[in-house]
Amino acid sequence: MSHSPPAATISAPNSGYGTKGYRSFVLGALLIVYIFNFIDRTIINILTEPIKASFGLEDWQMGLLGGPAFAVLYTFLGIPIARFSERHNRVWIIAGAVFLWSLMTALCGFATSFLMLFLFRVGVSIGEAGCTPPANSLIADYFDPRSRSTAVSIYALGVPLGGMFAAIFGGFIAGNITGDNAEALFRSWGWTFAVNAVDWSQIEGWRIAFVMVGLPGLLISLIVKLTVKEPARGHSDPVALQGMAKAGFGEAFKVLLSKPTYWHITIGATIASFVGYGVGQFTTSFLIRTHGLSIQEASLLFGIILGLMAAIGVFTSGFLADKVAKRHPTALSWIPALGMLLSVPFYLIGYSADNLWIAMPPLMVAAMIHYFYLGPMYAVAGGVVDSRMRATAVAITLFVVNLLGYGLGPPVIGILSSFLKTVALSGADLGLTLDACKAVAELNAEELAACSNANAKGLQWSILIFSCGYAWAALHYLLAGKTLLRDMLAKAS
Repeated sequence: MSHSPPAATISAPNSGYGTKGYRSFVLGALLIVYIFNFIDRTIINILTEPIKASFGLEDWQMGLLGGPAFAVLYTFLGIPIARFSERHNRVWIIAGAVFLWSLMTALCGFATSFLMLFLFRVGVSIGEAGCTPPANSLIADYFDPRSRSTAVSIYALGVPLGGMFAAIFGGFIAGNITGDNAEALFRSWGWTFAVNAVDWSQIEGWRIAFVMVGLPGLLISLIVKLTVKEPARGHSDPVALQGMAKAGFGEAFKVLLSKPTYWHITIGATIASFVGYGVGQFTTSFLIRTHGLSIQEASLLFGIILGLMAAIGVFTSGFLADKVAKRHPTALSWIPALGMLLSVPFYLIGYSADNLWIAMPPLMVAAMIHYFYLGPMYAVAGGVVDSRMRATAVAITLFVVNLLGYGLGPPVIGILSSFLKTVALSGADLGLTLDACKAVAELNAEELAACSNANAKGLQWSILIFSCGYAWAALHYLLAGKTLLRDMLAKAS
């Protein structure tokens, strides 16, 4: 059985695969794929309020749509797909995955019940499970270790940029596009089959949003297959790591068990994901409920300002890690730890402020620095093993992060919000319940105000409580620094 050689014996890496221009093109293509991955994944967060109104749902049910409906199969399929991609064409896998999740996203717009929407969300998760493990494996073969932290951080920009574009376009479409508008648009395109097949007067804006963000991915899948080349595995790795025998899952897992750096980074990223996905599910709802914004105003504010700041944070973390690695070899550990720790007080100030324009500056700072963890997560997950195990290592990280973080974050904050809303209603001493607040037509002005206030306060306090979790995540990134130099195979020197 072939094992990874110790770091001290590893010789210099090759230069990256292809020309510099082509590497940039491939990285850009994978970034676009990841952006659409997160647009289609998080569009439901932006559409929480209209979907709730359409189906008569509570926050805990929206938490199920935002979390387990996506996370469970996404998580459990990630490792088998990663193992498959260790041996088969990664470009084909990514292209097929994009096509499937895009189709399922579009079908979400045709759901006629909570259960049907839940099942289409499961379909989205099946497709998206085939994206990140093979993409990270490709990036590692295109870029040598000296530039990988920057490369994976650019790829990881798909998370905040995808969330940003989902907010911008999802909010705009849901707030402005009606069935009649969509019918006119399709007529102008000559899509008479779409016009004649649907009663457009009954179509809600949130349904059109799902369809319009899903369809472009079908074209993107074709472009990826036709333009991205499959490099030799380990092309850009140190010479001593190339040409090694295929690694089984057991061997890969055994190697990872000996890497405490990997597990501290994975645990820290899981906690950060639990907090981030939970809060992200309801941020637009928070802006609507607490600050009285429309869905378009809230989504634009969330997307353009907070999403852009998060993107800056993701890129900055990887760029800084590469730049200061020689002088500060443990930068992949302490840079994200510092960012997450400092984000906590900024989030607490921003989410508790009554005035929106007082709230936004600290929220912008927090959104930027808490995302310092994301690029280093991928860099460490792919850096503690050789090329035979890289997709598997990333997949195991995503398994833990998404099962516990994505799978539990949205429903737990939704349950907490519903519970705290009940507490607030009982404090109003009007005999109101969650079900009573749904019957808007039967409530008087005082009862309506009490329901609205409880709805806002329950969510606000849930977000404040969740935000403190970033301090816990920061601790694990700091602990990873103790063994980082020993566990990383290829150093950025």
